[in-house]
Amino acid sequence: MSDEYIIEKVQEFAEGFLPSMGLELVEVQFRQEGHGWVLRLFIDGPDGIGVDQCASVSREMNVFLDVEDFIPDAFHLEVSSPGLERPLRTIDDYKRFAGKKARVKLRHPIDGQKMFVGLVGESDEHGFELILEDDSTMRIHLDQIRKARLTL
Repeated sequence: MSDEYIIEKVQEFAEGFLPSMGLELVEVQFRQEGHGWVLRLFIDGPDGIGVDQCASVSREMNVFLDVEDFIPDAFHLEVSSPGLERPLRTIDDYKRFAGKKARVKLRHPIDGQKMFVGLVGESDEHGFELILEDDSTMRIHLDQIRKARLTL
């Protein structure tokens, strides 16, 4: 069973029940670390995430994982907030965090540069504007992005 299959199945289940709790799934990771396999869910909500919400999601996931039993290896389940430097993945993320500072790494360089830092500006279904420190603006399409996250 591939790691991608496990991530997809967990993501599909989590995206089905999290909205009813007023939460969103930010990311699912399944990887081997020093102490064994870890299944990690990052969740967020309009007012952030608390310990009680993480515990509730953890209980729901444990029931699902026990019943479905599709992960062959022993693993640890972790549910947490994505933190202050959360990843930006969807247009909704860019709309929600307009005006916030972000670090964007592109797949291919623009004028010899792949990494840009600036404020998230206006967005539409194709991409968003990034307002750079010199007050210039660049338009970035989602398919150009390798990785983007909020930054301090």
